[in-house]
Amino acid sequence: MFAVTPRLLLRPGWPEDSGTLFAAINDEVVVRNLAKAPWPYESQDAAEFLAMPRPVLNPNFLIFSRNGKAPEFLGSIGFGDDGQGHLELGYWIARHHWGHGYATEAGHAVLDIAKTLGHPEIQAEHFVDNPASGKVLRNLGFRPTGRTAPRFSKGRGQAVDAVEYTRSLSDDDSAGDMMQNLAA
Repeated sequence: MFAVTPRLLLRPGWPEDSGTLFAAINDEVVVRNLAKAPWPYESQDAAEFLAMPRPVLNPNFLIFSRNGKAPEFLGSIGFGDDGQGHLELGYWIARHHWGHGYATEAGHAVLDIAKTLGHPEIQAEHFVDNPASGKVLRNLGFRPTGRTAPRFSKGRGQAVDAVEYTRSLSDDDSAGDMMQNLAA
């Protein structure tokens, strides 16, 4: 499954992406904002991430620029089970690409995919010391649940308070025509 937006190409990760993925995520500032990535991040972690089986209903994508030049790797986005049976959005953007709206643009495409796949709702959260991620989530139509709860950060090696969000997909009339953006 692939998605195309005005500036981005979202596609599955392949084993040959391991070096590029490692180079982009091997940044403590990026990893500390993620729950499931370890620090220090090793090249083997990138290879294992790319080799993980992904259920068809929970795809993960690598994000590349699509600006008329050679595609540049920007980060990753996808969704999966949060461990409690809820669909959860996760994403990261390499630090030197922060502030350009890539996470929001990729997020809209992934939410369209989640809706097309029949998911009625999606959850997300951000660590309290990463308010920029909360801005992305609000721009994507997520609403704070009013709950903040500790979530273990593998990169920090400890639980960190995280602000919880939710978004209904079943009543979302802002989703575009997914057939224009999605190719299987």
